[in-house]
Amino acid sequence: MKQKIVIALGGNALGNNVDKQREAVDRTAGVIVDLAELGMDIIVTHGNGPQVGMIQRAMDGLALREPEYRPVTLPFSVAMSQGYIGIDLQNAIKYELLRRNMDRKVSTILSQIEVDPEDPAFRNPTKPIGHFMTREEAEQMEREGHSCREDSGRGWRVVVPSPMPVRIRELATIRTLVDAGHIVITCGGGGIPVISDHGRLVGVSAVIDKDRTSSLLASKLGADYLLILTAVEKAAIHFGKPDQQWLDSLTTTQAERYMAAGEFAKGSMLPKIEAAVSFAKSGEGRKALITSLEKAKEGIQGHTGTRITAG
Repeated sequence: MKQKIVIALGGNALGNNVDKQREAVDRTAGVIVDLAELGMDIIVTHGNGPQVGMIQRAMDGLALREPEYRPVTLPFSVAMSQGYIGIDLQNAIKYELLRRNMDRKVSTILSQIEVDPEDPAFRNPTKPIGHFMTREEAEQMEREGHSCREDSGRGWRVVVPSPMPVRIRELATIRTLVDAGHIVITCGGGGIPVISDHGRLVGVSAVIDKDRTSSLLASKLGADYLLILTAVEKAAIHFGKPDQQWLDSLTTTQAERYMAAGEFAKGSMLPKIEAAVSFAKSGEGRKALITSLEKAKEGIQGHTGTRITAG
């Protein structure tokens, strides 16, 4: 049987504007097709930070200039970003497959991720989104029902919750396409956040961590690998200190011990390690790998990266 791999792309794989994205996805497509050449079933997830911010600011600006338009809610901006990124990735991968004379189909699936409305994250929004505001503008936003916080001395921003993903609503469709041999692009930006209201899916203003969603997706699909691509070749302890130590491999027990000791930064490596540990513990023989985009193939072949296994 083919090995199945979920590839979680970091921001450096996508660029941060239209032109940079086109350049980045061409390079990223080469890496994805390298892994396809190894005979693997491939599912690709990705972040959307710059893209969803661009969309949200553009739509907010339109609503300010043209009173007949209302602001677009965050779930719809996430959906737009999934399509915008997905079509660039899909076309770049298709062209790379054609260039190598490989016959594989590529599909992008807009995906909704159900969250629990009672998730504690809804009582403590922490994820900043959208444009910077003055204190007065933030106070007006709060009177309109939004939560705002000051962000690193640069101004005020709206903050939204980051709940845990519970259910991938398009999972059956994704599985069907993977089983049919498609390279599937899905769960962009962690997925479109929704809650179930007696069966009706309703979008909520939230941001789901894409590595958590990628781990859930990999687990539910029975993947062999979760490959988390980031800006560095390996994870490290004592990062940025004289005694910094790059990590070739970790058991889930070691990783949990390092997490408890605060070895991984909250905004960058910690959610990746958490996602890797969750996946490695989800089934026998499952492995997670954290490495850079450029080292993805070498990592899967066992030559580099940080490998996390149960134990």
